[in-house]
Amino acid sequence: MKQPPQSNAAGHRPGEQPYSLPGLSPHTTQDAVVVVPGIMGSELYDTTTNTVLWGLADPGWLGRAWTKRQGLAPLHLTEEEKAGQTGRVKARRLLHTPAWSPFLRGIEPYHELLTTVAHCVAHPDAILPFAYDWRLPVATNAKQLATAAREHLEAWRRHPAHTAARKHRVDEREGRLVFIAHSMGGLLTQAALALGPDSGLAAATRGVMTLGTPFHGAVMAASILNAGQGAPLPLPHGKLKALAATMPGVHDLLPRFPCLGEGLTVRRLTPADVADLGGDKDLAVQSQTFYDELRRHTLPRHRAVVGVSQRTLQSLTLQDGVVVGSEHSFREHTDGELMRDDHGIPRRFPVSGDGTVHKESAAPTRTVIPFALQHGALASGEAAMEAVTSFLQEDEHLGPGQAASGLGLAVPDFVTPNAPWEIQLTGTDDPAGITCTIASAEGDFTKPARLYADDEDALTARIQVPDAGLYRVTVEAGGPAPLTQLVLAGCSEEQD
Repeated sequence: MKQPPQSNAAGHRPGEQPYSLPGLSPHTTQDAVVVVPGIMGSELYDTTTNTVLWGLADPGWLGRAWTKRQGLAPLHLTEEEKAGQTGRVKARRLLHTPAWSPFLRGIEPYHELLTTVAHCVAHPDAILPFAYDWRLPVATNAKQLATAAREHLEAWRRHPAHTAARKHRVDEREGRLVFIAHSMGGLLTQAALALGPDSGLAAATRGVMTLGTPFHGAVMAASILNAGQGAPLPLPHGKLKALAATMPGVHDLLPRFPCLGEGLTVRRLTPADVADLGGDKDLAVQSQTFYDELRRHTLPRHRAVVGVSQRTLQSLTLQDGVVVGSEHSFREHTDGELMRDDHGIPRRFPVSGDGTVHKESAAPTRTVIPFALQHGALASGEAAMEAVTSFLQEDEHLGPGQAASGLGLAVPDFVTPNAPWEIQLTGTDDPAGITCTIASAEGDFTKPARLYADDEDALTARIQVPDAGLYRVTVEAGGPAPLTQLVLAGCSEEQD
């Protein structure tokens, strides 16, 4: 005879759920996130002419900007702007399409970074993409960033989604600020928190993640100001030099570490050196004074993503006013004395970096996340985006380590259509399992590039493109993220 089902003390039958299981809690942060792009990473708009000066989606605008006589003229700082009377140019949004500049090469849009952040926050209103006029001094933009970040945080704390998000977090604390800053954006963030008008902003910040920020400057900035002196260079390099000479923002990126070799001595650049290599002495003095104050301050709960394995200028010599860059660094002992060998010759170290910023400049502390990526890809590569996700979600795991292949990609920044040029892949001499392609960023052109051993621990491909325009080189090696770089093809002679 069957026994009737038994009930427990609560009146439920065995195996019966006394309640319905709730859905999975979202793995999102209750914090407000500020995304700060790098130099040339914001679209600029002229309020007097109602025209976009930088960041057009039109495929032909890059070629016109860098090869036509007046292509970059509106970007030059006016005398009024140099005197602090800003407002003619407005930064409307973060870069939405790929751009290009000599020396800096590919300037990637921030779509991937913003999408990654959006997946980690409780509501889109928690994100502030901070666009800024990158021609101006870091100090000027940092003040604007501090004000905007505080207003953003207070608005977010009043948002209904903020209240809801706190309930599924362990500490249920009130939301704070998190900064995700690429390249020069990290310098703005550091200055905003340390020297900005809001003395309580650092305390209201949960953490800062920087992606390839040149905390100690970059030798590349000296090359930009020096372009055209000495051996002839393609037209775009000279046009960038003329623009950069008026820009405090470029002077703020000059190297501030011992990098100038003079025989058996190595020293830091002085304002007089900057003038000799083609920069503005007064802007160099202003920048030096600013960084003398800023370097005494550290970022709160800082995590640095740095690029490694890429060929990167790290030191220089001045020969009759011409910058000769080198891919090695010098180091000092803890007492400040230069490291030398037994013969008194300064020791040289091949540190490498992300192609623009060498590793030791991007790593103010030893707490870093290294990736074998180019500078622009640090704000868009899959592996770097995993690190951003983990940082926002406060997970201990910070994404994969350095790309397993440890490969470096070197390409020209400017080429001529229908003329051959080289792609070099360092870190291996075995092409097995590696694919290399070049594709138009604006059209249907795609072409594989055959890699072959051309040197010890390196592969080379020779290729040419049919038309003027922007092209992307991509190298796949089975690692967590491909290596990519942008190349501009165009005429090297000035056009009307």
